[in-house]
Amino acid sequence: MMDSKDLEAEIHPLKNEDRKPQENLGNQEKKETNLKTPPPSRLSRCRMVAFFLSLFICLFVVFVVSFIIPCPERPLSQGVWRLHYNEAVAYDFLATEDVNKDRIQDVLFLYKNFNSSNNFSQSCADEGFSSPCTFVAAVSGANGTILWERPAAQDRALVECAIPQPRDSGASSACVLLGRLGSFLAVDLFTGETLWNHPSHFGGNVSVLSPLLQVPDIDADGAPDLLVLTREERQVSGYIYSGSTGQQVGHPGSLGVDGASGSVLHVTRVGAHYVLLPCANSLCGCSVKGLYEKVTGRASALRRDPFWEDMLNATSHRLHPHSSGAVRYLMHVPGKASKDLLLVSSEACMLLDGQDLTPRWTFSPAWVLRKPILGHYKPDTPALVIENGTGADRQILLLDLGSGAVLWSQALPGLHGDPPAASLPTADHRSAFFFWGLQELEDANHTEPGAAPHHLYMFHPTLPGVLLELTNISANIVAFQVVLLEPSRHAACILLTGPTSPDAPGLVSMTKHKVRDLVPSSRVVHLARGGPDSDQAIRDRFSRLRYRSET
Repeated sequence: MMDSKDLEAEIHPLKNEDRKPQENLGNQEKKETNLKTPPPSRLSRCRMVAFFLSLFICLFVVFVVSFIIPCPERPLSQGVWRLHYNEAVAYDFLATEDVNKDRIQDVLFLYKNFNSSNNFSQSCADEGFSSPCTFVAAVSGANGTILWERPAAQDRALVECAIPQPRDSGASSACVLLGRLGSFLAVDLFTGETLWNHPSHFGGNVSVLSPLLQVPDIDADGAPDLLVLTREERQVSGYIYSGSTGQQVGHPGSLGVDGASGSVLHVTRVGAHYVLLPCANSLCGCSVKGLYEKVTGRASALRRDPFWEDMLNATSHRLHPHSSGAVRYLMHVPGKASKDLLLVSSEACMLLDGQDLTPRWTFSPAWVLRKPILGHYKPDTPALVIENGTGADRQILLLDLGSGAVLWSQALPGLHGDPPAASLPTADHRSAFFFWGLQELEDANHTEPGAAPHHLYMFHPTLPGVLLELTNISANIVAFQVVLLEPSRHAACILLTGPTSPDAPGLVSMTKHKVRDLVPSSRVVHLARGGPDSDQAIRDRFSRLRYRSET
């Protein structure tokens, strides 16, 4: 028979387990009383003090930053500002950079001053020019005040800004101005001070082709170098200049072609640099490596592309004649693997693969008025804006860049002197588009030339049946841009107006308007009948648009 203790343990097992700790509790307490608790060590106390001291310092810093040091004030941007010059002419150049580093983009432009009282700091004679001469000016994007201005050329000039400079030069970025009549200088983008100044010696019968091209740092001085293309009779030559000193590298080198303005610097998929320029009904090309070795007589670390060397005709330097008409415009566009090339001729628009130059698609408009611009009609899908035709027959076409298909089209008769279209990315990964045209779309055929002002229209792909007439300008528009002056905040229209002839001075004005401020007083133009939204609801939708910076 089972013992009574075993029987109780079997019936109440937990009681048995509880009894064991209780039996051992007395022994454990006796052992603990025999153990002496060691006093806290000196190292432990130091650690504790260091912890609380660090915590106190962190809390103090947070308190100072949050409550005592004031937050930097955001510069106040005026909705509208204007700048006027009397007895002056303006040139077709606008650029935006943050000159005074206030996080708002500022505006650079060129004008020729016939009235010395317009300028209080420098005169033409200070830079060795006779009066009148061409000034370059930087204007605050926030309020229109002049940040700096200075004489830059005797007459009009080609300008290339945001050229990086070596670290030890004292300037981080420069604007280079090549005058038509012998001047060649670089100025500090942020101060307007001269970085270097040299006379240009191209000769009286030589014409300088636009634009100035930034090429890789060939002379290893820490700044991109400059390539200037000139044309004399039927030959194009290349001049290479140091971007940091303006000194000529080597001697002029002939490209062996008869080209025109509108060149681009193209990088192939193997990293080789080629200069491409329109040549009658084809493209001409030249390796930057080959040009450098020709003008200096020294080897270059730059690369050639064997595929392109096979495509280039050794005698004429022409690529395969894809164009059936005279090439008018050449521009880079986004591609699948690298940049592709858009070639606009008198008879067709062609998208060429950036490596083998085979046509991806061809579109045949009536007459492309201006160089196309890029935007986004569908989210994150590049589109091409083409102004097709002139005068009363003009159409605005938006093409899908991948296929060449027409996404949107609208008849928008234009006036002589209308600025080119513009686009600005919006937060929904589309673009807002800006077109110039006539006031009454239906009665454009009856409008006499010069009888109506230029009207600015705004379009967004989410409202394909609506144009918004923002404003109208009666003066002659020399240059126009729509830019984002502040990231995600400040979309603005920049207008430079002035006399139609460079030989007849008059009033030159620079004006900035916030796009959002123009919307409430705008006129809604319905392109199709029967829209569900009222005019005010449409204005409200345009007012709510948010813009983003280019990626």
